Amino acid sequence: MTANVAVRQMELAEARLIIDYFHSATPEHLELLGVDPTRLPPPARWMEGYAKELRQPIRSRESLLVAWEVDGKTVGFSTADTITFGKEARMHLHILSPADRGAGTGARCVRETARLYFDVLELDRLFCEPNAFNTAPNRTLQRAGFSYVKTHMTVPGRLNYRQAVTRWVLERGAVP
Repeated sequence: MTANVAVRQMELAEARLIIDYFHSATPEHLELLGVDPTRLPPPARWMEGYAKELRQPIRSRESLLVAWEVDGKTVGFSTADTITFGKEARMHLHILSPADRGAGTGARCVRETARLYFDVLELDRLFCEPNAFNTAPNRTLQRAGFSYVKTHMTVPGRLNYRQAVTRWVLERGAVP
C-alpha cells in the first residue's frame, strides 16, 4: 500500500517542531548534520524569529517552513532560505524520527516540497547542500531528481560549522 504524502507550509505553532528537533538531537546526529550546537538559538528567541518571519509577505521572507506528513502524521520538515524571490533558494530537509528514516518517503516529500517552493517563491532553481558525509539526504536528493553540482568546503547555514557539502540543484522544468 502506498503512503499518503502531503507537504504544506507550516503554521507558526508548528515551528516548535523545528526548534525541538535540533535542541533534542543527540550530539552524534548534530555532527552528521554538520550543526554546531553552540549556534542553536535559545528556543524562545528562535520562536520569536519565526513569528517575525511569518508575519512578512512571502516576497519579503528570508525563509519558508514546510511540514511533511505521511498518512496524516508529521514525519519531517523542510526549510528554504537564501531566497532570491523569483530566482533561487536553498532548501534543507529533515526526517524527525530515526524510525521514519529509510522508509522511502523522503524523495516523495522532497519532490512535493520542491514543487511548493517553485510555485510559492516563483523560483527558477533550487539548491540543497547536505553534509557530504551524510549519505541519506544525498541519496534522497538524487532520487528526487536533483542534479549533482559539486562537493566543496563551506559553512552551509547559520547553524553550521565549516564542512564538506555536496551541492545539488533542481531546475524549474526538471521537477519529476
